[in-house]
Amino acid sequence: MCYHHEEEWRKDYQTPPRQPPPTTAAAAAVARSADLVLNLRRRLADIESRLALARAREAALSRQINETKRFVSVMEILESYLKRRFVEQQEIISRLLASVSQL
Repeated sequence: MCYHHEEEWRKDYQTPPRQPPPTTAAAAAVARSADLVLNLRRRLADIESRLALARAREAALSRQINETKRFVSVMEILESYLKRRFVEQQEIISRLLASVSQL
């Protein structure tokens, strides 16, 4: 009788039995999940790569627009200088012509 109780005690404290092997449906589901994760990782890597290219392109365009703004600013300064010089030259010529016509 004591032997029987000892056997019960051993059964209670033994390690639990291992999980049964997965069925083919479960294995297929695991494989599909693994494929899905792999696909998502590839897509993420592709998106990150395209994002890096877009950021580089944005930086290049920003530099180009800043250079263009500086160029336009210089051209505006030149335009105002040339207009002023043109008006000054017109005034000088008109004064010269007026003095010649008075003679």
